This record gives sequence, C-alpha cells and structure tokens, in this order.
Amino acid sequence: MKLIRFGEAGKEKTGVFINDKYYDTSAFGEDYNEQFFETDGVNRLAEFIKLNDGNLPVIGANERLGSPIGRPSKIVCIGLNYVDHAKETGATPPKEPVVFMKSTTALCGPFDNIMIPKNSVKTDWEVELAIVIGKKASYVDEADAMDYVAGYCLHNDVSEREFQIERGGTWDKGKGCDTFAPLGPWMVTKDEVSDPHKLSLWLKVNGKMMQNGTTANFIFNIPSVISYVSQFMTLLPGDVISTGTPAGVGLGFNPPVYLNPGDVVELGIDGLGTSKQEVVAFSN
Repeated sequence: MKLIRFGEAGKEKTGVFINDKYYDTSAFGEDYNEQFFETDGVNRLAEFIKLNDGNLPVIGANERLGSPIGRPSKIVCIGLNYVDHAKETGATPPKEPVVFMKSTTALCGPFDNIMIPKNSVKTDWEVELAIVIGKKASYVDEADAMDYVAGYCLHNDVSEREFQIERGGTWDKGKGCDTFAPLGPWMVTKDEVSDPHKLSLWLKVNGKMMQNGTTANFIFNIPSVISYVSQFMTLLPGDVISTGTPAGVGLGFNPPVYLNPGDVVELGIDGLGTSKQEVVAFSN
C-alpha cells in the first residue's frame, strides 16, 4: 500500500494511492501515527480498503499532500552513510554510524515550500531514503531488524551548513528548522519494496541533476542502522530513520552552491514517488 495524508497543514486526513488515484480513508477513523502502527494499523487498513472496494471517495487533484505519517516521536538521521558523500565533504568515512536528530517540527509535505531560515546563507539539499518504524524497537539484533520496518518514504534532509558545521556543538541545529523535512508523497509499505538496498535516488535543482545515486552504496545497511540506533534509544512505532545522502550536495561543490529564494528542488526514489519544493525567503 501507499499511504498518504492530505488537506490543510495540521488538519490532514488520511488516504491511499491506488492505481494512480488518491482515495480518502478518513472513515477508517485513525491517523497514521504511533498508535496506528503500534496496533497493526497497516493490516487493519488493508482490510478496511478491501471491505470498501469501490466506495472510497476520490481525492481532488488539487488537494495538498502532507507528510504521509503523523508527527512521529522523533526523526533520527544517519550522516555520511555514502562513501562518495563523505569524500565530497572532506570527511573520513565513519567506523560507526553518525547519528543526529531532526526536529519533528521540521516535518512538512512533499510539495510544501522550503523556507530559508532567518539569517541563513547556506541552506542545502539532501535526497534520502527514510525508514518508518512499525513497532517498538530496543536493543534489536541485526538479524531481526527488518521485522521492525513498516515502510519507506522519500525524504529531503534540508540542511543549513553554517548552523550545522560552523556554529559549534552538534549538527542538530542545522537540521531542524521549519520545513527542513519534506516527507513523501507516500509511505510505501515494505511488502512493495523488494530490496531497499537497490534503489536509485536523485535530486535536481532548477532542472539540473545534482544527485544521482543508489542505496547499494550505503556504508551501513538498513538492518545495521536500525540495530545500531536501537542500542542508544528506543524507537517507537511511526518513528523515522533517514539513511543518509549520496554525493552531489551543495556543500560538496567548489565553490559550494546553496539554495536561494525562487529555486526549485525536485527529487525521487524508485517506487517511492517524487516530490518538489520551491524555495522561499524567511517569513513569520
């Protein structure tokens, strides 16, 4: 299944994407959130759709898409998880996964605007594969880690490099600004992704290809990442782990290239859809 949420920001309804059409599943009565995933919501939703075949309302083409999942308890990100990206930033490929957090208030829809933060001059792009956790995970063995995956999403890990790198402390403050986590268009359930380690992912800025990679080049694969993160924090149903970005970010160019108001970012991953964001200046 391909799960969506649609409508006004903060008031999204639930839906699904089937055979190139969007359908309203709000009659199911639950948001796609922690409780939904914790209570076998994916299978219950599939049964609801089956029982209501032919009766689900079609969603209008002009409806806004929000994040395909409700605000999670946390968004965990893995840094420098592609060798080519580590090299372009001048970093040594890590011996263990680099873990940082992205504020859940950064979450937005796949076609929402990216707002450059106040006092920012180095806002950057990063196409990433995101994992959605399906059940509570603590001290998970690698051999069992895929059992904890509910599905996958396209994610743009928007980053402010000055805040992240030049201002001291952790990376988090360059990662959690409002609109810095466009997610979706869909959450694709794991049964529809035959091998998440063989997915092409790409990103364009103003029509120019900037990133063109494959998850086959992960330094740390999905089971190892889930197992690793679960050693340091409990992952809850609906939590997101973003798995890193391939080469081609603005920071990696010489000289670096960063986003400006009016720029358009487009990105996609095999089977997970595409998204598009216009860059706008900061406003209250």
